[in-house]
Amino acid sequence: MRWWKILGLAGVAGVAATGVAIARAERRRRAYTPEEIRVRLRERVEGRQSEGRQPEGRNP
Repeated sequence: MRWWKILGLAGVAGVAATGVAIARAERRRRAYTPEEIRVRLRERVEGRQSEGRQPEGRNP
């Protein structure tokens, strides 16, 4: 009966390791380059300015 417990724990560890590997791959895939971040931020600021709102963080 003891080997069933060991087999079960190995299965749980395998599932957890697979989840970690998937999460890391997803994080890498969603990582943006610095230039992509700049472009996205500029688009957001332009969108707010076209709505007539001031960008947050700076008061002229």
